[in-house]
Amino acid sequence: MHPLFMKPKSMRDEENLSRRHRQILDRLFELGEASAEEIRSKIPNAPSNSAVRATLKIMEDRGLVVRKEKDFRYVYSPGVAREKAQTSAIRNLLRMFFDNSTEKAMVALLGASKDGLSAEELDRVHQLIERERRKSQ
Repeated sequence: MHPLFMKPKSMRDEENLSRRHRQILDRLFELGEASAEEIRSKIPNAPSNSAVRATLKIMEDRGLVVRKEKDFRYVYSPGVAREKAQTSAIRNLLRMFFDNSTEKAMVALLGASKDGLSAEELDRVHQLIERERRKSQ
């Protein structure tokens, strides 16, 4: 079905992305658009070509990718905004590794930086924290 005629997806679709779905979306965000074989060539431990095509079909049905014909072959592009995919990945990361704790994740991120944060980055983080503090009051 053409993306213009698809009903809007709930956020639930983005929240339930499998690892393989995230890998495919990552490659599409990187490449812009690509054939199934091009996507497959960029995935570590890639499944068979037919498995990639089947996954792309499922993703297309969910509105996660858009398929079009180009030069006698199908090419795929992201069907969701990169920001939605990032939000999904962060939520999965929080759930899987940090007990849904933003604080635990932030502590881990700050500790993982080799060079530390620049003064500008620290100012930006401080502004974001202050904005969140005002929202919670």
